[in-house]
Amino acid sequence: MTAALNTQVCVVGGGPAGLALALELARYSREVVVVEQSGHFNRSFRGESISPDSVWMLDRLGILDQVRHSTLRTERMVITDGGRDVLSSDFSAFDQPSPYPMELPQPVLLEALAAEAGLHPGFSLLRRTTATALRYEGDRVAGVTCSGPDGPLEIHAKLVVAADGRFSKIREMAGLRYDKIPLERDFVWFKTPMPDGWDPHTLRVRILGDRHGLFIPTVPDLIRVGFNIPKGGLRELRKEGIGALHQRIDELAPELSVGVRESVKGWTDTSMLDIFTAVVPEWSMPGLVLIGDSAHTLTPVLGQGVNHAIVDAITLAPLVSRALLARDPETALNEAGRAFQAAREDSVSAARRLQMRQERAFELSNPAAVLLRRAVYRLVNRSGFLKRAIVGGVYYQLQDSVRRSGRPLELAPGGRRVEPVGDPKR
Repeated sequence: MTAALNTQVCVVGGGPAGLALALELARYSREVVVVEQSGHFNRSFRGESISPDSVWMLDRLGILDQVRHSTLRTERMVITDGGRDVLSSDFSAFDQPSPYPMELPQPVLLEALAAEAGLHPGFSLLRRTTATALRYEGDRVAGVTCSGPDGPLEIHAKLVVAADGRFSKIREMAGLRYDKIPLERDFVWFKTPMPDGWDPHTLRVRILGDRHGLFIPTVPDLIRVGFNIPKGGLRELRKEGIGALHQRIDELAPELSVGVRESVKGWTDTSMLDIFTAVVPEWSMPGLVLIGDSAHTLTPVLGQGVNHAIVDAITLAPLVSRALLARDPETALNEAGRAFQAAREDSVSAARRLQMRQERAFELSNPAAVLLRRAVYRLVNRSGFLKRAIVGGVYYQLQDSVRRSGRPLELAPGGRRVEPVGDPKR
C-alpha cells in the first residue's frame, strides 16, 4: 500500500540550495518536505569553498556562528604562472561587511541548516528517500512519487522544487530542455596534510602551460588539492599508476610532495569531478521550479556553485511564501517561478561568462599565448581598479547589490535582519 503525505512545498535534494530554501520557508511558517536520497550528509570534496557573499548570507541566516568552529578563513589569493607570482589579491582590501571567502566542509553546513530548520513544526526531512516520478494534475506538477525506507510514498504538494544538483533527475522527468556544455578538462581532487610554513589563509592557483592546480587550505590542517586532466582522461592517467599523480604535484607544488606520497597511496584516495556547465532556458513550469545546479550548473572556478545555490534559495523563498497566501496560489506560484528566474539569471550568466574566460585562459599552451596570459594577469595585478572590478564582480555581487539598493536582504523571521552597511550610492 502506498502511503501519502500532503505539504505545501516539496523540495527534492538536501544540498545547500534545498536546505537553505526549506529553512527559510519553515521560518515563514510554510509546510515544506525535503526529500534526500542519502542517509547522511557526508559529501567529500563538494562545495567546501564559501564565497564572501555566502558567508554574509549564512551570518544573516543565523547559521554562521553554529559552524564557525569548522571554518577556515581565506585572506588572500595568489596566482602563480610558470613559477612566478603574477596576480595576488588581499581580501582585506575590500570594504565589505563580509570580505573573506571561507572553507567549510559541506557536511557541517548541511547538518546545521537541517538542524535549524528542524526547530520549526512545518519542516520535515525524509532521508534515504528517492523521488521516482512526478505527480501531475492536468498539466501541472502536483507532487512526487518516492521510494523510501518504509516503502512507496506519494507526496502531494502545491509546488515541487528541484534542488537535486547538476545531474538533476527531476529536470529530466519534467522534460525541461537544457544545453550541457562540456569543457576541455576534468578535475582530480584529494586532501593532504598542510606542510610546515604553508600559510593556512592563502588560496593558491598554480599554472604550468596548460596544466594547473588549486591548493586550498581547509580544516583540520589540510590542503584541498585539485588539478586538471584532459576531458575523459582519468582512465589513461590511472593506467600510469599513482606515481603519475605524484609527479603532477612535484611539478606544481613540490612543497607538498612528501605529504602527498604519504596520504594519497592509491586512486581510491581521490575524487574526480566531470567539468561542464549547463544552461537551462526555462527554470520553471506549472508546479515546478529548478534552483541551484539543477537550474544553472557552474564550474568549480572561484567557488561559485554553493554561492549561487544559497542566493537562489533566499531569493525564491519570499516569492513562494507570498504566493502560497494568494487568492489563486497556482497562478501566483507560476508568477513566482518566472520572477525568480528574472531576478537571478543575469547574475548567474555573469558568473558563467567569467568562469568561461578563466577556463579558456587555463587551457592555453602555445608559448605566445602563455606569455599573453601572464601579461594580462600582471596588468590586473598592477591596477587596483581592474582588480577591484574583477575580483569584486565575482565575490561581492550580492553585498554590492544590497548596498546600492539601500534595501536590506529580505529574510524570513528568525534570521538576522540587518540594514545595509555603508553609503547606498557607492
